[in-house]
This record gives sequence, structure tokens and C-alpha cells, in this order.
Amino acid sequence: MFSRLSFLAALGILGFSLSALPALAHHGWSGNAGEEFELTGTVQTGVSLAGPHATMKVLADGKVWDITMAPPARTERAGLKEGVIPVGATVTIHGHRNKDAKRLEIKTERVTWNGRTFNVYPDRT
Repeated sequence: MFSRLSFLAALGILGFSLSALPALAHHGWSGNAGEEFELTGTVQTGVSLAGPHATMKVLADGKVWDITMAPPARTERAGLKEGVIPVGATVTIHGHRNKDAKRLEIKTERVTWNGRTFNVYPDRT
């Protein structure tokens, strides 16, 4: 049977292990190509601030691209909030595409719409 000290140690290890899970889920920039990438297309799904990163979908050249932006609070500070850019609007996305060419995903630094630039990662420009 576990002693109280063993139980507390096991509980502490479990707590520490679980606290690392969000960090493991965050992919950062390592999955994206180093070179800059730009895409112009039509907004299919507007900006969402629901997840760990703001997202939207853009149609370009007959393909729907996943646009991954900064975390919601940072994206909002850049002025890009849900509903600001309407579905059907033409946008230009600037960032880094996924290293896997089969994944149509861009980790986005800037979104330009209607003459306005939303710089969601100003420290990366």
C-alpha cells in the first residue's frame, strides 16, 4: 500500500505531467516553411476567435486554405475581430505555408483587406 508521502509524490508528478499537455499541443512555427508566402483569395469562413488561435478559411485557385493566425487576444489587438471582414471579401494573406505541401494551411503574419492591414504578428515582420 502507498504511504501518504508516496501518494503525494505520485499526485505531484501527475499534475506536472498534465500541465505540460497544452505546451505539447501548440505547434509554433516549426511545421511551417521558412520562406514568406502570400495568397490572395475570397473569404469562405470568417474570422473565428474560438480556439487557441484565430482562424478563417480562404478560397484561392479553387482550393480552400486554412488560415491560422495569432491567439485570439493578440488577433483582436491587431483590430481583426469576428465579423470585421465579411464572407465573400477578397483578402491577401501573408505568412508561412505548412511544410507539408498537401496541407493547405498558412500560419499568418498579416491579413490585408479593403486597404487595411491587420498585423497579427508584428514582431515577425
